[in-house]
Amino acid sequence: MSDPDDIRAWQRLDAATTTSGRIEDRDVVRLADLGVRHVVNLALETHPEALAGEGEKLAAQGIAYTHIPVPFDAPGDDHFAAFVAALEQGPTPVHVHCIMNWRVSAFFYRYNRDHRGLPEADARALMERQWSPDGHDSKEARIWAEFIAPRPA
Repeated sequence: MSDPDDIRAWQRLDAATTTSGRIEDRDVVRLADLGVRHVVNLALETHPEALAGEGEKLAAQGIAYTHIPVPFDAPGDDHFAAFVAALEQGPTPVHVHCIMNWRVSAFFYRYNRDHRGLPEADARALMERQWSPDGHDSKEARIWAEFIAPRPA
């Protein structure tokens, strides 16, 4: 099966990792057909576009589910630590999503740069396929710019 590019903001990072914005009921079976074994959701379940009962629907297809609700105006290091743990614990292939793929792209930017050793420019280019907080003047953009800023060693 080919990648379902019609899922909002679909992106394949590598053979074992895909990302997107929100998923819908019809996407659950499609992810299973792709061989996805784990879905990580960074969106709030109270968002109007969130898939109701997502964990149960994925479990019915044999897909593990990790929900890390990240408020768009308050991403934290605790959220990032849970994200890293979810990726490292598996199983794979993994699909990570939120509503627009903005949270996810920022989390993967930080993960690719700080945990996988990807050069900063390469990690940033992957993020910017979806979104970048740079150049935006909103409160949330400033919060996300701070969240993805390099940390002292």
